[in-house]
Amino acid sequence: MKTFNVPAFYRSPLIQKVKDFRKQQDPKRRDFSPSVLDFGKIKYYIPRHFGFCYGVENAIEIAFRAIDENPDKRIFLLSQMIHNPEVNKDLQERGIQFLQDTYGNTLIDFSELRDNDVIIIPAFGSPMEILERIKQLQLQTYFYDTTCPFVERVWKKAEQIGKQNYTIIIHGKYKHEETRATFSRSKQFNHSVIIRDLEEAKLLEPFILEQKSQQEFELAFKEKFSEGFNIHQHFQRIGVINQTTMLATETEEISHYLKEVMIKKYGSENIKDHFADTHDTLCYATNENQTSVLHLLNTDADLAIVVGGYNSSNTSHLVELLQTKFPTYFISSANEIISADKIRHFNLETKEIVETINFLPDKEEVKIIITGGASCPDALLEQVIQRINGLLNIKFENSINVLI
Repeated sequence: MKTFNVPAFYRSPLIQKVKDFRKQQDPKRRDFSPSVLDFGKIKYYIPRHFGFCYGVENAIEIAFRAIDENPDKRIFLLSQMIHNPEVNKDLQERGIQFLQDTYGNTLIDFSELRDNDVIIIPAFGSPMEILERIKQLQLQTYFYDTTCPFVERVWKKAEQIGKQNYTIIIHGKYKHEETRATFSRSKQFNHSVIIRDLEEAKLLEPFILEQKSQQEFELAFKEKFSEGFNIHQHFQRIGVINQTTMLATETEEISHYLKEVMIKKYGSENIKDHFADTHDTLCYATNENQTSVLHLLNTDADLAIVVGGYNSSNTSHLVELLQTKFPTYFISSANEIISADKIRHFNLETKEIVETINFLPDKEEVKIIITGGASCPDALLEQVIQRINGLLNIKFENSINVLI
């Protein structure tokens, strides 16, 4: 796989040694068992796959190249390049300005753009409407496109099935940049509707089976369907694609569920004419990271720490998987570990920052799962390990010898 020129300060000597060790042991990436860093009083369980994915490294390389190549120009990002506060802060400190926030709200009006400005398209892509607005300004701007190739692959699948007269069902978070970018394209190829999860897929069933009215559909899925959507016409042939950072297992559940609904309506002998095969829109990194975390559930760890941006979709799904078994703390950096007794972390359910006392158990040997999202620099994981070891007065040995 291609290697990228990512700034050294995002790398971690310790984590890289772990990755190199596993790559040597398992070059075909088939062993999903975790690695263990043993410091005596404390053990860290590290998943087989985690951290920067192909798309993120590609985006970071392009963004930093844009900075180097345009020292005298103003540089703007359409929105957050990736969902990691440390990376976005680094870019801002180097002079990059954000035109919009992560939800598409205006931070700098597009009318302030001028000739020779540089514009970076984030890794999630950008809605077509945004690109069209910039085009209408008729400025001589310079674009750097960091869109993830795996996101573009989803767009190509949407185009393929859309042109075959399949209505496109998008499994994604409606306000997420990637889903908005995908929806803006899919509705150009055919009618589209966004569903958040399996529960919303179930809400579609009575509309597909024409057991509920058009008016009820428009109320239930307000702002989540393409203009002119007609439940009597546009649920005759459907296909499912996804936001690449969603839970892969849930996308598969949704696809299977909706296929069964179409079988109920048209019969199994006719299903190929009414349901598109779209399994290949799942991102490899999302699959590998989630599968690796599922293998962590087999450990006897005391707790889990997940590092990443709080608005990161792929990271939040890792938290959801781990908290089914372990006390799980979602943090943005090592600074959230206030002391050996206190940690500040993000609660996924309440969407609030909370503090937990005595998060480290009082044991002779503490076992901690540690992982990061696809937009989390390895350096942040090493900093968390260093922070905890320092608070417990454990000598930090930056050596592969601590790897079991």
